[in-house]
Amino acid sequence: MNTHFKTSFRSVWGTSALFLFTVANTTAQVCPEAANLTAELTGARAHVRFLADDRLEGREVGTNGAHCAGDYIAAQFSALELEPAGSQGSYFQTFSIRKGAELGPQNRLVISGRTYGVGTDWVPAGYSASANINREIVYGGHLLDNPEDPGDEFASLDISGKIVVVEWGDPDAPHGISVRGDPHYKATVAAGRDASGIIVLAPEGMGRPSLEDETRATLSIPVGIVNGAIAETVREALIGGGNAQLHTDVQATTADARNVVALLPGSNPERMRETVVIGAHYDHLGHGGEGSLAPESTEVHNGADDNASGTAAVIEAARSLAAGPPLERSVLFIAFTGEEKGLWGSAHFVREPTVELERAVAMLNLDMVGRVVDDQLTILGFGTAAEWDEIVDMAAGEMSDPLSIAKSPDGFGPSDHSSFYGEGIPVLHFLSNLHEDYHRPSDDFDKINYEGLERVIELTVDILIKLAGNGSDLVALTPLEQDRPPPPGQASSSTSGYGPYLGSIPDMTPRDFGLRLTGVREGSPADEAGLRGGDVVVEFDGNEITDIYAYTYALQARSPGDEVSIVVERDGERVTVTAVLGER
Repeated sequence: MNTHFKTSFRSVWGTSALFLFTVANTTAQVCPEAANLTAELTGARAHVRFLADDRLEGREVGTNGAHCAGDYIAAQFSALELEPAGSQGSYFQTFSIRKGAELGPQNRLVISGRTYGVGTDWVPAGYSASANINREIVYGGHLLDNPEDPGDEFASLDISGKIVVVEWGDPDAPHGISVRGDPHYKATVAAGRDASGIIVLAPEGMGRPSLEDETRATLSIPVGIVNGAIAETVREALIGGGNAQLHTDVQATTADARNVVALLPGSNPERMRETVVIGAHYDHLGHGGEGSLAPESTEVHNGADDNASGTAAVIEAARSLAAGPPLERSVLFIAFTGEEKGLWGSAHFVREPTVELERAVAMLNLDMVGRVVDDQLTILGFGTAAEWDEIVDMAAGEMSDPLSIAKSPDGFGPSDHSSFYGEGIPVLHFLSNLHEDYHRPSDDFDKINYEGLERVIELTVDILIKLAGNGSDLVALTPLEQDRPPPPGQASSSTSGYGPYLGSIPDMTPRDFGLRLTGVREGSPADEAGLRGGDVVVEFDGNEITDIYAYTYALQARSPGDEVSIVVERDGERVTVTAVLGER
């Protein structure tokens, strides 16, 4: 399950120094032999055992471990004789992701005649522009962009055309950590104030940033981060002013990410183009870092519950349906990648579907369904179709050992179903519960309640049969729109439980420029302003929007009740709307 939503986007914004200073594990690996790992295991146990093995190194998107997991899932689909439904007749829908950055040979920092060593004294940030500038250098304090504070001498400092040197962190925040204190935020602010470049002074004892995990878009100015041990030397060099040469040479690196997609064709020629979708994400956190709730650990985060359990459930649901009576509608099985990074795989799929998505009847999503306790299962999405209560209640009542269902109406939430609900497709999201091993290395194979997982699979299969039809009357779902504000912690273009509220649902998949909206909540300020799903925000209140970070920074700089102008790209044209921000 995706922490970008669950923890109020805390890890997305890199407010912890650990986000930028995590050491990536790049050890080459070979896929383990499935038969050896799963000997004497069958069904969901075998799938979780393989997917949660240490040798898959946490299945982080774009890694060899994720590749091994994808191959395993595709092999399972193939063994069930499901049709490949990815790209070019394969089981895979492959797309390119930014996987980090690497330094070129031309990196140089000179201040007052002293050359600082790249990799020892300083390093460019992974989101730095590549540039070579020689400009006046000026000290900017913490550069918190607080022009309404008369005591902040740096808020109105003229940094246009200059290289500004700033301190890491936010002295006004507890522990010095906040969105405003993050170097990426400061660099965005500096670029918005026409600075030519920025140098950030890291605290004493902090290591140099790792570029390997940087996924944020390249900014428009060069960004250097100075090792905390020599920060005072840089401060002393600023006395009396002068110039600095900042030469940054940073190249983005990419990797292939893969959704795994298979189809069980329907048997009714008039209905087989109608599709019921069932999915689960198979990626996890690798060796920790961003999103981990054990931030000091670099152990493998195996993600047995999150989300080997959901992936195993999808495979076993496919097995049950493939062996059963023919269904009238088709069933599409998708194992998504990149969910932990912000629903990358599902967002890519709904933008570039490999089937006729406009004929999708419903989407069922399974994420963390392996830790059933006291027969409890939570299902979200009941407010997305009028018939869900009847369908789920009937399916639960037909179980030999029924689960107790806790129902939630919301169709937007912290997993891949949000991407489909943004397209107007009714959804259900299955979740057994959060637990103390969530996003920690301890989420392992032996912690799964396999008996409970089998019951979740039984319920899921029965719901799928009712949706896809096996000779009985086909269910026709009536999609419902929701007008309620999001629960705390969910994405709505406000990254915390307070402050300005817009009500747009961001697509967190990285883009070359701008922020695409998956949808907007009915009755929200975004809806009233005329924003729509599919809009790409390129300007917010006069601020250029390059990505989701710039969007969030611009929103957080405003207050409830403020009137803001928003420019979006829609159908090849630029459209300007005016919104009055609400309050969370």
